[in-house]
Amino acid sequence: MNYKENWDMESVFPGGSASEAFQKRLSEVKDSITAFSQELDNWELDEHSNDFASLKRILRHYEKISNALGEMGSFANGLVSADVTDQKALQNSNAVANLRKDFSSQNIILNKKISALTEDQFSKLIEDEFFKPMRFPLEEIRQKEKDLLSTQEETIINHLSLDGFQGWGNMYNQLVASIQIPVTEDNETVYYSAGQFENKMKSEENPKHREKLLKTWEETWEKKAYLFSTTLNHLSGFRLNNYELHDYKDYMKAPLDYNRMEEETLDTMWDTITKNKTPFKKYFERKAQLIGVDQLGWLDVTASVDVGDYTNKQYTYNEAATFIIDNFKSFSPKMAEMAHRAFEEQWIEAEDRPGKRPGGYCSNLPESKQSRIFMTFAGSTSNVSTLAHELGHAFHSYVLRDLPLFNQRYAMNVAETASTFAELVVSNATIENATSNAEKINLLDEKIARSATFMMNIHARYIFERNLYDERQQGTVDSNRLQELMEEAQKEAYQDALRSYHPMFWATKLHFHNTGVPFYNFPYTFGYFFSLGIYNRFLEDDTLLEDDYIALLRDTASMTTEDLAEKHLNVDLRKPDFWQEALDSVHKDIEEFLELTESYV
Repeated sequence: MNYKENWDMESVFPGGSASEAFQKRLSEVKDSITAFSQELDNWELDEHSNDFASLKRILRHYEKISNALGEMGSFANGLVSADVTDQKALQNSNAVANLRKDFSSQNIILNKKISALTEDQFSKLIEDEFFKPMRFPLEEIRQKEKDLLSTQEETIINHLSLDGFQGWGNMYNQLVASIQIPVTEDNETVYYSAGQFENKMKSEENPKHREKLLKTWEETWEKKAYLFSTTLNHLSGFRLNNYELHDYKDYMKAPLDYNRMEEETLDTMWDTITKNKTPFKKYFERKAQLIGVDQLGWLDVTASVDVGDYTNKQYTYNEAATFIIDNFKSFSPKMAEMAHRAFEEQWIEAEDRPGKRPGGYCSNLPESKQSRIFMTFAGSTSNVSTLAHELGHAFHSYVLRDLPLFNQRYAMNVAETASTFAELVVSNATIENATSNAEKINLLDEKIARSATFMMNIHARYIFERNLYDERQQGTVDSNRLQELMEEAQKEAYQDALRSYHPMFWATKLHFHNTGVPFYNFPYTFGYFFSLGIYNRFLEDDTLLEDDYIALLRDTASMTTEDLAEKHLNVDLRKPDFWQEALDSVHKDIEEFLELTESYV
């Protein structure tokens, strides 16, 4: 099969960023929001009424508008990602953001009216077959209403956020788009975009060259450090001011509420991880010996090892697609079927070319009942893992597509569960299919390095962001201090195990500048180890089937994180047992790696 490396956006809205169909839809949705506003204003329910027909119509209308905004947003943002110079696509993205702002104001009114229902009315409401599946998200709306200001105040904040918050996120993206890194190749100077250079840096096999590339990377971003510190200060400052207006005593309230997660669970996870970092010191020491350095540097942690006559396997895009589909099939035929559709119907933008933004993501198309995946595929096993990861996100949305919209809105921590689970399926398959010790060592190393990322790299991001918000409450934090905070966090998270760090990481990592989710870090670690625990249980228990996994995914937006684990896994995430079980499997990987590499040092 010859799969194309570019996604199909024409089937969404023909004509690219100049699409007339897109502009027509913008106009239609604008009119729909106006009509929705009038419909909402006209809906009044006295305390003795139990006629919910109007609310049904309102929620159906709400879902239709939400889906349209999701479709348009994924389209416009996708075109910006694929070509950061496409100014028309950026305008389209901003136009969708404007409509979202208007619709969000109506959402505030809707939530307040739902919250105004008496307890008796709400009890009768959720007995209705239409509303019954939505019980949890509707209860959540009523609970969160206690934190809201008046409708007028919330609307003002919402309107100001477009330029005072979203605008700074857009500015960051534009700054990243301006990054051009000169590289000398064949006596010629070639300019790499941030995404291309990042791939080059991470795929470099020579440790000394890697260190030089990291130095160039750091210096390039440092030239604009004062601009990146401006975007980060304004983004964190807006959030803190918003929290203060809502009388939040702790800036962690918003990210924990968003992830439907208790602070006790988060603390238990990090505490258990911290207690389990010691085995990584032996792994780091052995890896340093294998790649010929005294001590690992920042990029060496995820670099490949060189043992025997094994050379890093390179995949064509078609080979990667076939490998992923085949291995998904071994666990879940339904996941494999969806992945085949994604490749066949061109849901994926994977071409390695200039002008693309760095990183990867999966975005939902709620009207088309599809997803679109963005990444830059250069042929490495890491790229294959990333592709599987994003397809895991797509599968999560796919299995929820028939549920009410409110029951599709899962949080980021459980979103990262589905993606990481898919990644594990493929990663373990590569290890099982290894044809030599040298190949198995290389693949095991890649898996362990990924565990180190979630246990240390992301822990550093979490520590940094906590310290940033602590200091930002006292005033702005300049770029020099941001570099200090980042290096301090990295040394703490890696327990001083590395010879070099990445002080400019706060600027190079999009996640710190994300406007959608506060504290865009710990959900990744949660998702990784939650999925690892789930995966291990499926390996150990033959009675667990594909449908059990899908049932868990379908509940991810319909209960708290703790209740989800209790219902489907019979575990208490507030206690260390489940986390320790997942971490024990990482220890086993390290032990096997040390045993297999003994003869190579």
